[in-house]
Amino acid sequence: MSRGFTKEDDAQTPPIIPPRAALPPGTPNYVTPVGLEQLRAELATLEAERAQAEANRDNDTDRTHRLSLYNGRIALLTERIGSAKVVDPAGQPTKEVRFGATVQLRTVRGGKVGFERKFTIVGVDEADIAEGKVAFVAPIARAVQGAKLKQQVPLKLGPQEEVVEVAEIEYV
Repeated sequence: MSRGFTKEDDAQTPPIIPPRAALPPGTPNYVTPVGLEQLRAELATLEAERAQAEANRDNDTDRTHRLSLYNGRIALLTERIGSAKVVDPAGQPTKEVRFGATVQLRTVRGGKVGFERKFTIVGVDEADIAEGKVAFVAPIARAVQGAKLKQQVPLKLGPQEEVVEVAEIEYV
């Protein structure tokens, strides 16, 4: 049949479901206890929004589209929660950088000598640069994981390499 005899609404395309934060294949989904609670709270919010969308019968086409979107997002989130491996930062070695650590690095060579940066290593769903939270799979986190206090570590950020010293390690 020619497209001239169909209505635009007849050709509904499925909604595009935004993906969760990237987690490399085969990599465990580590989360902090706070991160798991955030995921559960997000799921509760999505389920409540889906229930409201189900109750709204104003526009069936729009309703169906929104419900498909909610169902897709809930499925992805449920899968992520199901694969979560909780790591309690309190159980980590205090003198070594591991998952859940808040790390302060000081540049000792290359870049701006003396420059300090501080961040916390968290799960991929918790990562938020504005809050100083970096995913454990991020290059800077991978570069310092396993380093001990006062150890110098090469750090390649962009085209140049610098050497940083682990100035402080905290587990909160």
